[in-house]
Amino acid sequence: MAADKQPVLITGIGLLSSHGEGPQAHLDAMAGGKPANVNIERFAPYPVHALGEVDWSQQISRRDMRQMEGWQRIGTYAAGLALDDAGAKDNEELCGRMDMIIAAGGGERDVEVDASVMEAGRTANDREALLNERLSNDLRPTLFLAQLSNLLAGNISIVHKVTGSSRTFMGEEGAGISAIRTAFARVESGQSDIVLVGGAFNGEREDMLLLFELGHYLTKDELQPVWSREGHKAGFAQGSIGAFLVLESADHAKKRGAKAYARLNEVIGEHGRRTAGAGRARLNDAWNRMPDKDFDGVMSGATGAAPATAMEASWLRDGVPDLPVRAFGSLFGHGVEAQFPLGIALAALSVNKGEMPPPFEGAERPAAKPATAVLVTGVGHHRSEGLGVVTKLKDEGQAR
Repeated sequence: MAADKQPVLITGIGLLSSHGEGPQAHLDAMAGGKPANVNIERFAPYPVHALGEVDWSQQISRRDMRQMEGWQRIGTYAAGLALDDAGAKDNEELCGRMDMIIAAGGGERDVEVDASVMEAGRTANDREALLNERLSNDLRPTLFLAQLSNLLAGNISIVHKVTGSSRTFMGEEGAGISAIRTAFARVESGQSDIVLVGGAFNGEREDMLLLFELGHYLTKDELQPVWSREGHKAGFAQGSIGAFLVLESADHAKKRGAKAYARLNEVIGEHGRRTAGAGRARLNDAWNRMPDKDFDGVMSGATGAAPATAMEASWLRDGVPDLPVRAFGSLFGHGVEAQFPLGIALAALSVNKGEMPPPFEGAERPAAKPATAVLVTGVGHHRSEGLGVVTKLKDEGQAR
């Protein structure tokens, strides 16, 4: 590593999912190896990893919460957890210069209005006239403002006073990869001392279920582990997930006495059409660019969707055949924009503990040695490929 590059440390982790909130709840989830709070009936035939009870007031005031949709609440809450965990939440000076990078999807739609328009369209003689009328009468300009993707960053700024530079990426799984990659590059290069980075997804959305089902990306009926989904069961189960990290340079963390979970060593992201083996070729290219390939395990963001998951499984069998692989979507569902940040967080927790979690299903092999370096994969359901490397701290900073 060049002398002018800073080691990038993970000093804060904020997680919210169907297993609860915080690092310990997610360590316990991985140790148990089973999904939680899966709702089979509500969105049948599509299983969804739903949130349990959340006391939103722990991070968000009631006044601020009224202005947020579900995915904004999830993200703002998880961001607050990460700031708390990093010891930065009540430091106005630190938050005031902290940079923020967000992975976000589109805002939530008014499902009742959408359903009524579609129902009216079934019998309308002039559907274009119907749409024009409903757009004029049923949809307010403020509704469109509430759907802006960068409002998650705005809400985090308002609620948690994180007011340094702000960037928002869109593009499903690729947004999460790009957000982490950009945050990593900024800290490593010295452009940022400390960054709040992550994403959020509300899996309990009928509009997103419709969107993904139109592409045949959802698993159906009884929930099976990721690697076991074949035929009509291939696909992902949406998961409500908020995953945020505080990334910090080693020098900055040392100066403020912050402890770290792990070091983020590398993030490489690719994007493009998956024609004629292009997706696997991009994974190979990312792998070849890795400076060090000595890993103890893989934290896979595999979705379960075809053909992306079969491609990833084949690539892993050929490239790292002896490593234990854990498809965490089996436990938490698929968080789309939040999936890669979640994988980085789970890898950090694993190397901090010093071991890979036990297998989540029969297709996964047990770990044979302690976990000091974990590869994180992010292979999107349709496009985008990413790899990240999380390693145990050596002399870069003070470990938790």
